[in-house]
Amino acid sequence: MKRNILMVHGGGPTAVINASLYGAVKEAQASDQIDRVYAAQYGTGGLMKERLIDLTDVPEETLQRLLTTPGSAIGTSRDQLEEAEYERMADVCVKYNIGWILFNGGNGTMDTCGKMYRMCEKRGLDIKVMGIPKTTDNDIAVTDHSPGFASAARFMAQSTKELLADVSGLAIHVVVLEASGRNAGWITAASAMAEDEDGLRPDLIYLPEIPFDEEEYIRKVEELLKTKSGIVVVASEGLKNKEGKPVVKPIFQVGRSTYFGDVSAHLANLVIQRLGYKARGEKPGLLGRASIPLRSDVDVEEAVLAGKEACRAALAGESGKMVAFRRISTDPYRMEPFLVSIDEVMMHEKTMPAEFINEDGTGVTEAFKTWCRPLLGGPLSPMKVFVKGEKQ
Repeated sequence: MKRNILMVHGGGPTAVINASLYGAVKEAQASDQIDRVYAAQYGTGGLMKERLIDLTDVPEETLQRLLTTPGSAIGTSRDQLEEAEYERMADVCVKYNIGWILFNGGNGTMDTCGKMYRMCEKRGLDIKVMGIPKTTDNDIAVTDHSPGFASAARFMAQSTKELLADVSGLAIHVVVLEASGRNAGWITAASAMAEDEDGLRPDLIYLPEIPFDEEEYIRKVEELLKTKSGIVVVASEGLKNKEGKPVVKPIFQVGRSTYFGDVSAHLANLVIQRLGYKARGEKPGLLGRASIPLRSDVDVEEAVLAGKEACRAALAGESGKMVAFRRISTDPYRMEPFLVSIDEVMMHEKTMPAEFINEDGTGVTEAFKTWCRPLLGGPLSPMKVFVKGEKQ
């Protein structure tokens, strides 16, 4: 007897989350094991309310639009779940004859995936549960990288390159660009890729892996101002001091979702107050995960592949696992998907390794740039800058 498959999105969207949905739905539509292809509207909350979207007969021309649609086409959520919620989701899955569930998301969603897998096992339900990785922060363990990161990295690199050109042409202030990433500095580090071709690069890069020292920061900026009148600093939203406390007190926190204070404004204000020099903060925020024009072609391809592989694995009887990527080579770039036990990735956060961070903790190494470069999906737009922000 045929059964139904369910797609669930969790956490913040990426520029390619819908590409993974496309891959999974295409694979499901082609299977003779599946009757209906469902998606939970607005994540686990929608599932508990039995708000299911039927994608079974959606035509190819409509599905294709998923490849160029930002946000989550089916809706996502950040629900805080307890045992009762997992019981409820299991009940709904039984009611709708669900035989396979694909969870697409980051660390929190992979935790949900693992707990749902255990709930199905506990109740003796024949429901296969698989994870599709998704995160701009690139902090999911085991996998070389996750769909979503490459596009966020390209956005950050291109935006930094454009900001550097602006500051170079009107070199009158210190500009602090704030990057997303709670505890992992992968997106922040991607700003260093702006140097390719044009040679302009951020003057200072501050990652959340390195304790932030305000006095040292002011000293470095002051030293730079002796030879430059325009300076670009890139800083993670998750900067912490040596005591492990955020340099700007978070506005509030719900579960894993921390609403940070404005780090870029804080660092800019320090320059104004301590050095009496013009400064301003810039904060792309959600733009970095919503941009379709600046996304990576490599990211799109791999996101589609991750969705297809998760669906194939589940239909083949695999459960309690996540699709991950293994890098075969960097030049030329070659990657292969594989399955990893969900227990190895549930809430295990992957941060920047020491070999990717430069000696004084204010930049990245060539090793990071070599690792990151093929993920961007080709060269950034050149700026053709002739002046470079020297002291006027």
